[in-house]
Amino acid sequence: MARPLTAWQQGMKAYFYVTIWMTISMGVILFNKYILAYSGFKYPIALTLWHMVFCTTVATIMVKVVGATKSLNMPRKEYVNRVVPIGALYAASLWLSNSAYLHLSVSFIQMTKALMPGLVYVCGVAFGMEKLTRTTSFNMFIIAIGVAIAAYGELDFIYIGVVEQLSALVFEALRLMLVQVLITRQGYAMNPIQSLYYVSPACAACLAMPFIAVELPEILADVHLEIDYGMLLLNALTAFALNLAVFLLIGKTSALTMNIAGVIKDWMLIFASQHMFGNTVTFLNYLGYVVAFLAVGMYNYNKLKSAKKKEAATRAEV
Repeated sequence: MARPLTAWQQGMKAYFYVTIWMTISMGVILFNKYILAYSGFKYPIALTLWHMVFCTTVATIMVKVVGATKSLNMPRKEYVNRVVPIGALYAASLWLSNSAYLHLSVSFIQMTKALMPGLVYVCGVAFGMEKLTRTTSFNMFIIAIGVAIAAYGELDFIYIGVVEQLSALVFEALRLMLVQVLITRQGYAMNPIQSLYYVSPACAACLAMPFIAVELPEILADVHLEIDYGMLLLNALTAFALNLAVFLLIGKTSALTMNIAGVIKDWMLIFASQHMFGNTVTFLNYLGYVVAFLAVGMYNYNKLKSAKKKEAATRAEV
């Protein structure tokens, strides 16, 4: 029988998974920015579609050939009603977030992501998953104020890029909520390979339509386009690895740990993008993000307190 890990060993294990996730996540973001903004491959739908085709292929091989995990044998009607809407929202979120890299700096994009807790909370209230409270609503209002200050101080404020990024965040918040409503509540507990196996094909199908209508004619007409297939393969591998890293982090620690690590990762990306891409970050950018950062920290702290109270109440009943 294996000996239980000490507190120090558990802490080091958690830090290990956090480090893996942060490294891969930062790598994917900076890699996507480089491909779309600097390599000459300015086609976000094509890049996102390639990611989904690659993930579908690898996941199918792992499920059907290797047998690394089992299929859930989901009926077609269930798949259409539950998975396809999630795939459509995921497609929209990835498409628009990648499109934003063509117009905005990585630093500013990371600052706007502070809005995610607020958007998820609003969606949670709308779907009946969260309770509307004054404290949390005020907390979200402060986050929005912080992001607004950061946006006001942005030197390269391009409206189309901001609209794309904010829309991507809204679609992602809706996707996260639908995963709980349509998948988790119905007892479909999926590991990352199963998630990719079911969601990636739906996502790819939704991306194929705008790709054929919008970007494919541009790619065929672009006589100067030189595609680096090795770079795109490496990019797809990092995107696939990120999905596995997310599962490892949440499975071995918690979603709260991921949220806190995400805030630290955003700070690191802000500084990294300044040096890699020469992004200018103003005083108002920093001021706004610090305000949003503190409000997000308070939100996570309140969520942790609430979770501990529920756990204590459950133990008391037992």
